[in-house]
Amino acid sequence: MLEVWREACRHIEIADSAAIISHMLAQRLPMAHLVVRSFSREQGVIETVAIGSPVGVTSAHASERVQLTGGNIRKLAVWCTTGEAVHRAGNEPLPPYLQPAIPASLTRDLLIGPLVSEHQTLGILIVESRPSQRFSADQRHLFGQLLEPFASALENDSRLRELKALREAAEADKRRLLVRLGREDLDESIVGAERGLRPVMDRVQLVSRSDVPILLLGETGSGKEVVARAVHLRSKRAGKPFIRVNCGAIPPELIDSELFGHEKGSFTGATATRRGWFERANDGTLFLDEIGELPLAAQVRLLRIAQEGTFERVGGEASVRADVRIIAATHRDLAGMVQNGSFREDLWYRLAVFPIVIPPLREHREDIAQLAEHFARRAALRFGLPPALPTATDLTMLAAYDWPGNVRELAAVIDRAAILGNGERLEIAKALGLSTTADRPAPTPASRDHPGPRTLIPSLDDAIRSHIERALEITAGRIEGNNGAAAMLRINPHTLRSKMRKLGVVWRSFRQ
Repeated sequence: MLEVWREACRHIEIADSAAIISHMLAQRLPMAHLVVRSFSREQGVIETVAIGSPVGVTSAHASERVQLTGGNIRKLAVWCTTGEAVHRAGNEPLPPYLQPAIPASLTRDLLIGPLVSEHQTLGILIVESRPSQRFSADQRHLFGQLLEPFASALENDSRLRELKALREAAEADKRRLLVRLGREDLDESIVGAERGLRPVMDRVQLVSRSDVPILLLGETGSGKEVVARAVHLRSKRAGKPFIRVNCGAIPPELIDSELFGHEKGSFTGATATRRGWFERANDGTLFLDEIGELPLAAQVRLLRIAQEGTFERVGGEASVRADVRIIAATHRDLAGMVQNGSFREDLWYRLAVFPIVIPPLREHREDIAQLAEHFARRAALRFGLPPALPTATDLTMLAAYDWPGNVRELAAVIDRAAILGNGERLEIAKALGLSTTADRPAPTPASRDHPGPRTLIPSLDDAIRSHIERALEITAGRIEGNNGAAAMLRINPHTLRSKMRKLGVVWRSFRQ
């Protein structure tokens, strides 16, 4: 029995256990077949999950499946709870509730026993004798000892099948969501990886297998998060969490709590212990977007965990260890921020172990056609429209545009064009804010030399930056006070400083 228990617990699938145990029992029982059947009281179904013989032949998860009637379900469940085995000698009739549960192919002496766990009824175990042989009292006693190990093996097998069903359901949900998002797979190839972004992907492939920190540099909307996910999916941490944190969206007073967590009662409103983003990303990857927005105090604590891998929760005393790969990203000039003192030099050296520069879309225009087609297919799926792909004229207009918002702006333009075209075509000209050919006035010499909508007006960020710089020139770099730039622009000084950080405006350069 010790060997039976070992085999029952060694294998996850009961078919493997039944094959080996059947071969072992052949020396003690005149056994021709051993059959394990699972029983679902909720569904009223009993089915064969394993068949064993003295030579160890099995048929795992056989398709034999019987739907029971309501009365037989109740009576079979009651019999299972008693735990009493049944011996059918020869052609003796079985109780009516057991007859549907026994395969018709088993016609000789049978030993039938319930398989019951601590929590539920699992199924039945059936052993058929060899031709012209009968089971003795000792053999019936041995059969009774087999019920508990086989119940344990069937419970493991049932849990495995339940996990498989849950995984299949999760995969189906994932596929459905990806279709709605217009993505074929989470590990889909990056559009442009073989052309304009080839140097970027070469560096991604080179660094993915190591655990060194990575610094992604690029303009807003250039695809920094997509590249960060590509690094994660190609690393040994691919099956672990990938967590994105926008450092610029966290209020300064909550940065420590968000990144490192807090203990219960550490401040007003801390009603429970909370794990921070570093703990949640343990063994995985933490993507710190807009790292340049972190205040200096938070940079000091980030430096410690980047160097030592430990930190303390807010209000806590014990050190917490987290094995996290850090991928930082910014659209700002961190090297310039290090020079003017707004970013720590030691943290810069720690994060910029392997920098990757992501070019703006205007520097790899050869990818625009492929990106436009990709976003057009995605838009059709998301909005339930017939697929409409960009024409040659559309691609010419897209290639002539300067794309200050990079790939993110291109995706928004294609979505807008798909909605305006209502599935019949892509209204690229309208989506870009251009008039149609019939309504467009004759181009002036200046517009012939400098095509594209950006020649008409500056971008919104450029206009805001110029306006702030003009106010700082008048106030000699003064921000607060009655004669400061904030009062002149009629905005809160903190809001003005936030916009200056975002736009890269340095007030010191305006001081006389």
